[in-house]
Amino acid sequence: MLQARGLAKRWPGGVPLFEAVDLDLAPGELVAILGESGAGKSTLLNIVAGLDRAEAGTVTVSGTTITSLGEDELARWRRRRVGFVFQAFHLLPYLSVEENVALPLLLNGVAAVERRGRAAAALAAVGMAAHAQRKPASLSGGEMQRVAVARAVVHRPALVLADEPTGNLDEANAAATMQALRDAVKREGAAGLLVTHSAVAAAAADRVLRLAGRRLGPA
Repeated sequence: MLQARGLAKRWPGGVPLFEAVDLDLAPGELVAILGESGAGKSTLLNIVAGLDRAEAGTVTVSGTTITSLGEDELARWRRRRVGFVFQAFHLLPYLSVEENVALPLLLNGVAAVERRGRAAAALAAVGMAAHAQRKPASLSGGEMQRVAVARAVVHRPALVLADEPTGNLDEANAAATMQALRDAVKREGAAGLLVTHSAVAAAAADRVLRLAGRRLGPA
């Protein structure tokens, strides 16, 4: 599902951040990348997402080499093929939970009836169906993150990318979020990539890698 080869990135001053990074993800596989702050985890995730450019290397997702796409093509590809889960939730406060989850479908031109049905199914899968008409401000942090997981997979992406998704959560809510994320990746047959500094969060993954010393390797 995902194949990255020879990725390299430098700091603005020219100092290497990482180099010669290879990464393979299979459908339905959740892989965690551990690393200290400043190791380049989020930058690597952004390169895989097409949000940042590497100085060298290629990223191919489901047969599409995204590192050769232009900016407009990348934006369309992300909208259709990538789901994101962020540390800070990034739910829109003026939309209901259901409307937040359905937003990727709206952006992809899915009809209203189908949007509602798919959003309802995604919320049910993460145990949030009863909260569909509430606003995000009325939810706990753990509930908001489960809504974010539902939003990340509602449009059936090829890639689900999570950047420190448990960073703002207590231990119990972190465990529930990671279970929801793992289940969603398996259910949708997506390739899941998680970057985190938390070994507890990483333990929910199928494989754990470490980004350190400019290289990516086994944890």
